[in-house]
Amino acid sequence: MAKPVKITETILRDAHQSLIATRMPTELMLPIVDKMDKVGYHSVECWGGATFDASLRFLKEDPWERLRKLKDGFKNTKLQMLLRGQNVLGYRHYADDVVEHFVQKSVANGIDIIRIFDCLNDLRNLQTAVKACKKEGGHAQIALSYTLGDAYTEQYWMDIAKRIEEMGADSICIKDMAGLLVPFEASKLITALKSATELPIQLHTHYTSGVASMTYLKAVEAGVDVIDTAMSPFALGTSQPATEVMVETFKGTEYDTGFDQDLLAEIADHFAPYREECLKSGLLNPKVMGVNIKTLLYQVPGGMLSNMVSQLKEQNAEDKYDDVLKEIPRVRKDFGEPPLVTPSSQIVGTQAVMNVLMGEPYKMATGQTKDLLSGKYGETVKPFNKEVQKKVIGDTEVITCRPADLLEPEWDKLKEEAKEWARSDEDVLSYALFPQVAVDFFKYRKAQEEKVDLTQADTKNGAYPV
Repeated sequence: MAKPVKITETILRDAHQSLIATRMPTELMLPIVDKMDKVGYHSVECWGGATFDASLRFLKEDPWERLRKLKDGFKNTKLQMLLRGQNVLGYRHYADDVVEHFVQKSVANGIDIIRIFDCLNDLRNLQTAVKACKKEGGHAQIALSYTLGDAYTEQYWMDIAKRIEEMGADSICIKDMAGLLVPFEASKLITALKSATELPIQLHTHYTSGVASMTYLKAVEAGVDVIDTAMSPFALGTSQPATEVMVETFKGTEYDTGFDQDLLAEIADHFAPYREECLKSGLLNPKVMGVNIKTLLYQVPGGMLSNMVSQLKEQNAEDKYDDVLKEIPRVRKDFGEPPLVTPSSQIVGTQAVMNVLMGEPYKMATGQTKDLLSGKYGETVKPFNKEVQKKVIGDTEVITCRPADLLEPEWDKLKEEAKEWARSDEDVLSYALFPQVAVDFFKYRKAQEEKVDLTQADTKNGAYPV
């Protein structure tokens, strides 16, 4: 029996992360929250991913403060975030006590749904976050990084869905970060998952390869419960399909969302001038708005492609672009066919660039390549290429346990390190994830407060602030 499809709105997180490097300030979000709250979204994704880093580093904003302000405005809509499992929002594995503190504070400050993923789909790296989320009364959604390859059969997806259900997660998301899921495959995948688990299934994709709206149509027909979309000013390109378009697509059918297009138009009108500003300033590069079919040919996410181009530019080796594209699938195979998503995409991409520039595979290897091949990121779906592993790490002992089992608790140590600046546990967590960036922000915050104090003192004395 078909039912209305639910929608998660991404304009406050993934849409601007994908198109304008996560630079949307909180002050642009707050005036429209009241209207967004009336739409009837399943949830609004507004936190996590790269928003945390970008808030502190570029916008000089406290990400925790943003979350609290959004929570105050969204009275009827669930707030959602993206969490990188044991990496939290950083780029290394953190000890369990840090993961637990972070999840606890995320829920306490306003997050309802935590979407948790691991770049290798190694469920062991998600256990701590899922448990912590459930303990705090949050909704724990496990996101599977979608990818293609010999190992990723229908049976693989069905088996892992069953394991997720056994772990106690509340729902499953298929996270198609590169826009690789084509329409009829989506139909098959959703049907298979629905036969394997009782959990609600959500689908997240990007428009990069040009098929995403059609993919959603087939997924909805196959019974997917929720789809991720973005309001039109920040939709398409490397972002998600447009919310209004998907709402119109299902209007008058058994999947009708019931959303009010006039209300959606008012929300779009709020963001449209900002889009124009971003185009003028160059923050929104028209390049990311087109269709990049190479994504389907090479299974490379858009962000990874641009990263690779800039690495080649630095080395004056742009003519090697095609060679690197051909090298990526080889490196990925040697590395056990991981999905290409942060940080595995950067590891595979950088190594492919090095292999081509050196003229010999693995003559040099990055520290991250060594860590991956010694098991420090977790277990890949297929085994590593033994010869490559030997060449890169020699006789280094390979870890087979959950990587975080080897980490000592680190919360107390971080608290001690941050005590000069931190006023709260939230500040300690900001410091834990991005030490230097957080300290720079704390210094900036203090300077701003002192400025305000001076201004107020001058006014009280009858003088005018300069």
